[in-house]
Amino acid sequence: MTKLTPPLSEGDIRRLRAGDLVTITGRIVTARDKAHVRITKGRKSPVGLRGGVIYHCGPLAKRTPKGWQILSAGPTTSARMDPMQVEFVKRTGVRALIGKGGVNEEIAGQLAKLGCVYLAFTGGAGVIAARAIEKIEKILWEDLGPAEAIWVLRVRNFGPLVVAVDTRGNNLYLREKR
Repeated sequence: MTKLTPPLSEGDIRRLRAGDLVTITGRIVTARDKAHVRITKGRKSPVGLRGGVIYHCGPLAKRTPKGWQILSAGPTTSARMDPMQVEFVKRTGVRALIGKGGVNEEIAGQLAKLGCVYLAFTGGAGVIAARAIEKIEKILWEDLGPAEAIWVLRVRNFGPLVVAVDTRGNNLYLREKR
C-alpha cells in the first residue's frame, strides 16, 4: 500500500501503476459538476489545488452546534465530469482525481499526459470515507448547495483507493496494459 500526502509531485504520481492500492493523508478537496463548470469557464478556484487531490463527492452532512458533521462521503460518478476533466486539470494543476466508475478512454489518455492519475473508491462505502475525515477545513462556494459546494477536508488514511488510470495510460476499466 502506497501512502500519499498532498501536495503531490509529478514523481509521486508517475511511480504509481494501475492496480496499486493507495491511501491519502492530508488535504483533499471535493468538486463536482457545478464547481468544474465554474473553474473551466474561467473562474479562479477559491482554494489552491496545484499538486492536490480532487474527490468527486457531494458529502451528506448535517449542521450541529459545533459546526458541520459529515455522515457519508461516498464518491460520485466521475464520467459526468468528462467533458470538463482535462481543462479542469490544466487550470488547477491537480495530480489525482478520486471517484467511481472511471473516465472514458480518451480522457484517461489525456489525464495521463498531464501527470494526473485517477483513483477509484468503492461506491456505497461513504460511511467508511467519512470516518477518515479528521476535519472540515472550510466550505467554499456554498451558493452551489451542500452537495455541489467545495469542501476542503483533512483526512487520515483515506482509502484504500485503487489506481485505476496511471500516467502511462493503463486503465483498469479497459483491462489492457501498456
